[in-house]
Amino acid sequence: MGAHVLSNMQKELLKLYSTEIPDAQLQEIKYLLSNYFAEKASDEMDRLSDENKWDDQTMNQWANEHNRHQDHH
Repeated sequence: MGAHVLSNMQKELLKLYSTEIPDAQLQEIKYLLSNYFAEKASDEMDRLSDENKWDDQTMNQWANEHNRHQDHH
């Protein structure tokens, strides 16, 4: 079994946070990181929407398709 190679982000986080911190601070950091990545995903979705000329009707169609699939489970 091969060794797991850490990503550049994992290495950086290990260096930055090598000391113990209070749980409340850990929760704040997790919240900040999740917001950062959510914003990046939203920015990418906006870019794709502009690039592909998606509009509200497209999004509603996708939502309706998803709901139809959920109803069959």
